Amino acid sequence: MILSDQETARLTAETLLDIQAVLFRPQEPFIFTSGRKSPVYVDCRRIISFPRARGLMMDLGCGLLARKAGVEAFDAVAGGETAGIPFAAWVAERLGLPMVYVRKKPKGFGRNARIEGTFPEGARVLLVEDLATDGGSKLSFVEALRDAGAEIAHSFVVFHYGIFPQGIAQLEAAGVKLHALCTWWDALAAAEAKGYLDDGGIAEVRGFLEDPDGWAAARND
Repeated sequence: MILSDQETARLTAETLLDIQAVLFRPQEPFIFTSGRKSPVYVDCRRIISFPRARGLMMDLGCGLLARKAGVEAFDAVAGGETAGIPFAAWVAERLGLPMVYVRKKPKGFGRNARIEGTFPEGARVLLVEDLATDGGSKLSFVEALRDAGAEIAHSFVVFHYGIFPQGIAQLEAAGVKLHALCTWWDALAAAEAKGYLDDGGIAEVRGFLEDPDGWAAARND
């Protein structure tokens, strides 16, 4: 499915809202393991339980990749452990490509492998994960794939936070372009259009997206 970037982002954000994979709770913020507070939460793992929603998003993703990278840009698809594995499988199936997955660390026994599956030396591999926050985990997967002989120039995620530009800069410095179906800004626009939030809630979430560190610091004890 090939739509414009704006149409892709809007449709993805609406779908994620429909399956409750993106949540807004400005008056009762979510608390992460770090203790940090956030008025927004994303759970892309929910997508695996909704066949029609996940099919739509994978079609949108392949259309996005065709526009941004080219129809014949890849020789294989790699999923990042753990959440990226099912998404990589669905993308690989649609693109008619082999798939591998990348462990967060070596297996620790047997072949002590970090890459499961195989690809030829110099293969152009697309790295797939469910989401990207600041892009840090992507760099580790990219390094592992390159060490195994792959060429990595592109990574695809369903959801990108879109509020930590330094992460994108680090990926670009490593020669990797990140492609995402939508960001928190798209999700907020969809939530506003659908009436999920009142004006106060919209202002609160926008304040977080504009300055996540400052918003959290002002509300953490």
